[in-house]
Formats: sequence, structure tokens, C-alpha cells
Amino acid sequence: MIEITIKRPDDWHVHLRDGAMMNAVLPYTARQFHRAIIMPNLNKPITTPRMANEYKKRILNSLEVHAENYEFMPLMTCYLTDETSGAIISEGFKGGHFFAAKLYPANATTNSSMGVTDIKKLSSVFSVMEQLGMPLLIHGEVSDSSIDIFDREYVFIKKILIPLIKEFPKLKIVLEHITTKEAVEFVRLNRKQVSATITAHHLIINRTSIFEGGINPHRYCLPIPKREVHRLSLREAATSGDLCFFLGTDTAPHRINDKESSCGCAGIFTAVNALELYTQVFEEEKALANFEKFASLNGSAFYGLKANEDKVILIKEKWHVPGLIPVSDGSSIIPYKAGETLDWKMKP
Repeated sequence: MIEITIKRPDDWHVHLRDGAMMNAVLPYTARQFHRAIIMPNLNKPITTPRMANEYKKRILNSLEVHAENYEFMPLMTCYLTDETSGAIISEGFKGGHFFAAKLYPANATTNSSMGVTDIKKLSSVFSVMEQLGMPLLIHGEVSDSSIDIFDREYVFIKKILIPLIKEFPKLKIVLEHITTKEAVEFVRLNRKQVSATITAHHLIINRTSIFEGGINPHRYCLPIPKREVHRLSLREAATSGDLCFFLGTDTAPHRINDKESSCGCAGIFTAVNALELYTQVFEEEKALANFEKFASLNGSAFYGLKANEDKVILIKEKWHVPGLIPVSDGSSIIPYKAGETLDWKMKP
């Protein structure tokens, strides 16, 4: 039997949602990862230290009830708006309530309508974050409807991110869920200040995959997958061992009727099989020796945390991804690669 052992990974980009949905999906993330950065874009976004604390308590309570005895640490984030103040950021970070702040351009993705309309409005906030050493996590797409959806990451980097790092050269930045060759090149050129997370699904699918056999809503996410040349660039970056790239699943659960509708939600739910998906990619790229760096070491190093001491074991063993994940409210979620066979499996 072929197996690999690595330090327990962390997931640096997770959507847990809330309530019944959170209870359904949290055990899958807690089973694989020790720490996770929790995205703040709930229906009512997490914008204050008090809201972050209340959300964290709900996660920990759910963990105690629904996730066996997993040792899991949620790292909370602040949802930036046009009204966010430096005082709120300072209070939240110094008090240990905010681990990082998340920038969503307004209307760029799920629950981002309260996001930032003009990045210049947050100059004072970025100045405070720079002084504190507080990381800024960015959904790197413009939301201008006149810009082609496949070009929005590139335009964001060119028009917004390049000026931002010049104005705030000590601001620690994570460009989340990158999808383009240009993003890979940008991060490498600015590695002293910028790192990036890469999802499993963006390593596996390109934009053509969404239309195989008709429109497949369970392969639709934002940022949307790009051409094959970009997917290959992401695979090279992730498997290279390069310190500036690390694991962030962006696992994003939606109920079936919210995905399979006339205006389906963006998001791919990979928490059920995230580590197995990544492992398969690294094997295909003949880079299993670099998997621990990407999954367990690079992210913690960027955030100034110690790598986890406990280990996980992945074995070469076929298993079937469940077709449905039930939610206690009577709805269900379809995980990525539902009903398909994977070659790698994490040991219990």
C-alpha cells in the first residue's frame, strides 16, 4: 500500500455558513484541518469584534455537538465595508477577535453586496493594518459589468492591486483563490509582500469543464475557472514548493435548489474530499514530495504561526465520494465529484 504522512494541514480559506448548514459541513473541514480562516460573508456580514466573537462561539458550539472530538481552531476575519474604521480594525486585531480582514469588491461574489465600492475609501484602514501587521485577504476581481468575467482577475491586479502595494509596501496581502497565469507571475514578483491561496477545484477544472454535458452548476464558482493555460500555470505553482503559494480550499456549500436554479449560486463544496483531491493533483504532477510544503508549511509560515505537530496519513485506496450531504433542515448539498471514485483516501 502506498501512503504519505504529512503534518496536519490548515485551510486558509473556508466558508462554513451558519446554522443548520454549518452543522452539516463543519465536521468535514475539522476532520482534515487543524486551523482554518473563516470567511465573514454571511447573510449578515461579520463587521465588528462582537460579531466575530459570537460567530466563533457558534462554530465551537457546533464543533462540540456535531464534529466528534476534533481539535479545530477557527480564525476569524473582518468583512471590510466602505464604513469600516481603523479603530474597529485595531480593536479587533489587538484584542484577538480578528485574525485578518477580508476585502470583497462590492457585488463580486456571494454575499458581497456590502463590500467595498472604492478601495480608496479604506486608505486609513490599510495604514492601520500595515502598522499592526494584520493580513489583508483579497477577493481579487473587479465587479464592473463592462469587464468580461474571464478578465476580472487580471484587471483587478493591474488597476487596483499594483497601486495598492506601491502605496502600502508593508501591508501583508493574500490574493485569494488565484485563477490565472498573470496572478501566479504577480505573486512571484511580489513575494516579499504577497502570497496566494489555490483551490483544489481550480487545479482540476478549466472553463470548458463547466459545460461538459450541458451547463453543470456544481462546477460553477467565482472566480470562474479560466482557460487550460491558466490551470496548468496554477498546477505548476502549487506543486513547485514555492513558499508564496499555499492551500485554501474556498469550499463553499450551497443547497441543491440554490445551485440548480435559473440563477444558480457560485461555489464548489470540496470539504468532503479536499486533501484527497490535492493529493491526486500532486501525484499527477509527480510532486508528492512538495505536498507538505503547500498543505502544511507555507501558509503557517506566512502567517507567523508554528506548523502543526500532529500528522495525517493519506493512502492510495479507491473510495466513492458521497452523492449527497444532508442538512438538518431537510435540504442537501452536492459535494464536488459526487458519486465519483478517487484514488487517495485520508486515514481516519
